[in-house]
Amino acid sequence: MIMERGNETVGSVTQMYRRGPGVGCWRWLLLAAVLGGCVENPVTGERELGFVSTAQQIAIGEQQYVPAQQMQGGQYVVDPELSRYVQRVGERVAAHSGIDLPYEFVVLNNSVPNAWALPGGKLAINRGLLTELSNEAELAAVLGHEITHAAARHGAKAIERGVLAQAALLGVMIGVADTDYANAAIGAAQLAAGLLNQKYGRNAEREADYYGTRMMAKAGYDPYAAVTLQEKFVRLSEGREPSWLEGLFASHPPSTERVANNRELVDELRAEGFTGGEFNADAYQAALRPLRRDAEAYAAYDKARKALAEGKVGEAEALVSRALEMQPAEPAFHGLRGEIRLRQERYDDARINFERALERDDAFYAYHLGRGIALARQGDAQAARQSLQHSLELLPTAVAYHELGVLAERAGDLDAALSHYETAAQSESPAGQAARAKLLRLDLPRNPSRYVDAALARDAGGRLVMQVSNRTGAALADVDVLIETLDAAGQRRRFGRRLDYLAPGTASVMLVAEGAGDLVDARASVVSARLAERLTE
Repeated sequence: MIMERGNETVGSVTQMYRRGPGVGCWRWLLLAAVLGGCVENPVTGERELGFVSTAQQIAIGEQQYVPAQQMQGGQYVVDPELSRYVQRVGERVAAHSGIDLPYEFVVLNNSVPNAWALPGGKLAINRGLLTELSNEAELAAVLGHEITHAAARHGAKAIERGVLAQAALLGVMIGVADTDYANAAIGAAQLAAGLLNQKYGRNAEREADYYGTRMMAKAGYDPYAAVTLQEKFVRLSEGREPSWLEGLFASHPPSTERVANNRELVDELRAEGFTGGEFNADAYQAALRPLRRDAEAYAAYDKARKALAEGKVGEAEALVSRALEMQPAEPAFHGLRGEIRLRQERYDDARINFERALERDDAFYAYHLGRGIALARQGDAQAARQSLQHSLELLPTAVAYHELGVLAERAGDLDAALSHYETAAQSESPAGQAARAKLLRLDLPRNPSRYVDAALARDAGGRLVMQVSNRTGAALADVDVLIETLDAAGQRRRFGRRLDYLAPGTASVMLVAEGAGDLVDARASVVSARLAERLTE
């Protein structure tokens, strides 16, 4: 049977493989998988299969730390001393982890109670979790748990499982599963999204509780704080606090079993001589005082974000104004007001608000992105491009690439526009969908065969038939296909066929020639197509 797509003979069965984002950056892991073997877990002391080395874990953590922070709201900057305090507590606990990693601890500007660890010792805790804790020992319990995830290779094991599964199924390296974060981030940053959204198994959680509690006890903290911490988590989970369910509990589900296990461990540690440990409640409350003082402002901000997401622009504006009156030093409040001004098409005011946010924190992508959009709407293309590019250095997003594509198209640089749209189109977000539509509009006249397949085949009656497939989500018209045939006598023919209309994602089969029994070769290539005008009934 003869079957052709474009200028490539593919046989009677066509298989298409789609590379996911970030696949290329994992190629080195495949080699590591082949060469790797057993390693000793630095925390448990057990021998286990491992091909992601310590150096590779550190590299992954360092590469993904900034994107991971950006996707979670950026760093909390209003009170830098709080971050230094958390860093000191973390270092104190990590000194007993059993492995010398470049541990780093940051406080994120996020109200959702959560904490996470990347491979290689890069950790973060949200301000929303800090306000729920009662003392420094509970903070040490949280950080000890996350340190164990990093030190005991839990993140590395997740990577290894993913790599092995994909290698077995597809013969390629792992791609990042679709997540809420992946809708914002694109490219290599989606790896950070995958790492943040991984759910550890029961054994990993049990190990993190056990060894994390031992770490905090060795660091001089009272291990009973690990019990009170888990009891608090169980109460909150039973109350089904939405922010907790979408934050810490999504990846670290609490249970009465974990409480009981921690109680048994505390008794074990007491028997081993770990008594008289510190809780340091006064020091903790002193460190949290500025953040607690701003609790009402952050509550108003969270309500404002929710109102804006629901299209209640006036309500959002009133709420963020209240937040700014209470804490004008918080850049997120100025950034949200900038988003509101963009929605109101008050672009100069939006630019001013984003610049106020950047004066207070120039290391968060969203403020550069917002400023770039405002400048683009005002017609300052050069300054807009600079701001958008700066946002991409912090976190690659579909929105920024889409905006850069629009600017390039307006400037007549279609090659650059196509490149930006193609990058943005990796995302399933509204910006990604808009980029795909613009990419199709610009690229379809240039490369119709990227979007339309034409395949020839001989049917059972010896006739030559052609299937034309629309691989886009748009209706196409005037699809022209060039057909070239060669018969046994060496005679070549070239002729064309046109489809007037091809619905989105559909295929059409047509008869090309009645007698094709003497054909030794046949090729079909799509030479032109256009987007169909909207049809009326």
